[in-house]
Amino acid sequence: MNKAQQRILIVGLNYAPEPVGIGPYTQGLAEALVHDGRAADVICGQPYYPQWRRYPGFGWGYRTSREAGVSVTRCPHYIPLQPGGLKRIVHLASFAATALPAALVTAWRPRKRPDVVVVVAPAMLSAVSAWAVARLCRAKLWIHIQDFEAEAAVATGLLHAQGWPARLALAAERAILRLADRVSTISPQMATRLATKGVDPARIIELRNWADSRFAADYAGGAELRRAWGLGERTVALYSGNVGRKQGIEVLVEAAHLLQHRTDIAIVICGEGPNRAALDERAKGLNNVQLHDLQPAENMGALLAMADLHLLPQIAGAADLVLPSKLTNMLASARPVVATTDPGTGLYVEVDGCGAITPPEDAAALAQAITALADDPERRAKLGAAAQKRAAQRWSKPAIIARWLAALDDLT
Repeated sequence: MNKAQQRILIVGLNYAPEPVGIGPYTQGLAEALVHDGRAADVICGQPYYPQWRRYPGFGWGYRTSREAGVSVTRCPHYIPLQPGGLKRIVHLASFAATALPAALVTAWRPRKRPDVVVVVAPAMLSAVSAWAVARLCRAKLWIHIQDFEAEAAVATGLLHAQGWPARLALAAERAILRLADRVSTISPQMATRLATKGVDPARIIELRNWADSRFAADYAGGAELRRAWGLGERTVALYSGNVGRKQGIEVLVEAAHLLQHRTDIAIVICGEGPNRAALDERAKGLNNVQLHDLQPAENMGALLAMADLHLLPQIAGAADLVLPSKLTNMLASARPVVATTDPGTGLYVEVDGCGAITPPEDAAALAQAITALADDPERRAKLGAAAQKRAAQRWSKPAIIARWLAALDDLT
């Protein structure tokens, strides 16, 4: 099929203007398809992440607009302020339900009928709607896994491993995966996990997220941010992103308690999410911790450059269920990364040689790793250079987009 005739329908909960997480990658893929001469339609939810609040200006109801050449239909859905286990399931199911009418409208319009329907998970439940549209249009179904949402919910305690919601979610996931003509995911370890779920290895492809060029290190802006936040010449250990259960951010504050005597080290946390209020309470009285809201995209280059090292906590058991998208930009900023994960996990493999790795939820080990890097600027520079090189090798956007396009051509 000529690429100019190829029409791709992407169904995914998260999309622009969400600044972090999955949204920027779905947006980047859709816009790259248009740039390559293909037609792209997106069915997504209303923007809410990472604050878990609907963005101003996006009211309840359906809305279709054209954004950078992409036809974007936003569907109403339930957004819980505190996304617990059952509430999160309802959140994902509500999008799957409201995405179905929008997808059917696309299927009924001859000029909009897709050749490939790409579902971005989460939400895996929306793959059922996408499958129905693919069957009606005789299109191929492609499921792209950003996050094994059911297992992640169990790992973070949102669902009990032996409870019926968890068993039902895992069974539904396996059944849905078998419907797809192609299944992709973002790391080798997650691709291996797909095979253990019964997906034919011939249908599995690894397609990583990429380093965002909008977040290129802005050293002048970083220096200005240091002055504005009163950080001076202190060694800054930075976490920026969602404040949720998978991240286990609490260990950063616990490490800060152990580092109070090191007045030359500051831990800076920029983020929003369901656990932010509890984190603020934990950090009260600590002079070596600063908490700020998530910075807008135009400030991210300055924020990344401000740091001397990056912090990437993750709870035990979650490392191969998702590869944090923030890692790509951390490495590209030429700063070492301190990650909390176990040997043999995907996160361990990506960070090894580019920073320090400590056991999950071990505040003492994390504090020790931060101290060692703070006391050795030469090692920080060496690891930072290795991180930047790895980002260029593994997370080049042009190379990853080229793989997407070639795989779409192969599928059709």
